[in-house]
Amino acid sequence: MTTTHDTAVAPAIAAQGLRKSYGGKVVLDGVDLTIPEGSVFALLGPNGAGKTTTVEILSTLIAPDGGRARIAGHDLVERPEGVRGAIGVTGQFAAVDGLLTAEENLLLMAALRHLPRPEGRRRTAELLDRLELTEAARKPVSTLSGGMRRKLDLAMTLVGKPRIIFLDEPTTGLDPRSRRTLWEIIRGLVDGEGVTIFLTTQYLEEADHLADRIAVLDRGRIVAEGTADELKRIVPGGHIRLRFADPAALDLAARRFGAAARDTEELTLRIPSDGGIPTLRAVLDVLDGAALQPESLTLHTPDLDDVFLTLTGTGAGAPNTTVEMAR
Repeated sequence: MTTTHDTAVAPAIAAQGLRKSYGGKVVLDGVDLTIPEGSVFALLGPNGAGKTTTVEILSTLIAPDGGRARIAGHDLVERPEGVRGAIGVTGQFAAVDGLLTAEENLLLMAALRHLPRPEGRRRTAELLDRLELTEAARKPVSTLSGGMRRKLDLAMTLVGKPRIIFLDEPTTGLDPRSRRTLWEIIRGLVDGEGVTIFLTTQYLEEADHLADRIAVLDRGRIVAEGTADELKRIVPGGHIRLRFADPAALDLAARRFGAAARDTEELTLRIPSDGGIPTLRAVLDVLDGAALQPESLTLHTPDLDDVFLTLTGTGAGAPNTTVEMAR
């Protein structure tokens, strides 16, 4: 891998051929990743796909069996201390001390980070305010709600001002309101401070809402990567639905769109579509050429649930080749 000192173009995370096995079982089988600075990258996959193992390797918690990676410009194997100095990790479960108050947890983390005491107190107050935890500052963590504990866990990660944050299923078990609050905080770190977020999640809505790019991991391999819209386009089922005012207009349209499925009762025509603008434009051109004006036109695209179910699993419908979206 070529080293670059141009931080404007160097990715926050660049990995090639990461491999890991346990007792003969392959967990990661040649994972490649390139994640730009100041972005949210989501890694999706079923249980056992290798998501947590990927995070553990990239955050130096375990060593890979093969492959290379650079995190924040530091070689993962040769300079793990440099990697650790640039990252923060929030695991699947809140790693806070329930016997201490929220404030005491943050002060303890500041001390572990070797911050001078005044700086530690300033940073603690800043984070309590930023994550809306000021009212809970003096309360034992054991009395806080799940959402507040997760926010405190993220605050603990932010004490050291990391440039890259690994969030391993950060909103598991949270109610919808708490989940969306955490989403706003995460997006604010990226848009406001240029922090890079590496997110693993099983909530597909979360990836759709937050991520700039998404990769789907299945049985240790990346089987697809792209933006949410790009991934949705590779799954069959997208279509344009036209509704007409009368059977004559429906018949004329059906003759013009040979591959379309018609519903004579609903007076609708369903035309296969990849969800792209060129396809939509082509349909509109045909309608204009035939002087047809449907009562309604609706664009239907698969969602990330469809992507996930199509690309993962061990059933006959699962893919056996990697799908790489153009960047």
